[in-house]
Amino acid sequence: MAERLVDDIPGLAIRVSHDGSQCVAQLDGELDVSSSERLRAELLGLIDDGCRDLVVDMSGLALIDSTGLGVLVGVMKRTLQHGGTMVLRSPRPAARKVFDITGLDRVFVIAD
Repeated sequence: MAERLVDDIPGLAIRVSHDGSQCVAQLDGELDVSSSERLRAELLGLIDDGCRDLVVDMSGLALIDSTGLGVLVGVMKRTLQHGGTMVLRSPRPAARKVFDITGLDRVFVIAD
């Protein structure tokens, strides 16, 4: 299993590991307007490189705003277009509440 740290994003650390078509992106920090575009590029790059089963580990994510939600929706659409799956793993209670309020808890597969 290969692993790497994406370290050029202010306020957000992304640790990516992958084993064949399965990828895990572990997020630590804040997913907001300043970090969303870089996360989008990173996750879409994984899909373009053959990742079909994407897990976004949100256990270290302290904050997510509407821009971050938009990124996750877009990435999920791309994953589905490529015949893959996407799971959001272990969101903190505040993030989970955002998904519940917006109704996105019915769109995403969320694994606690």
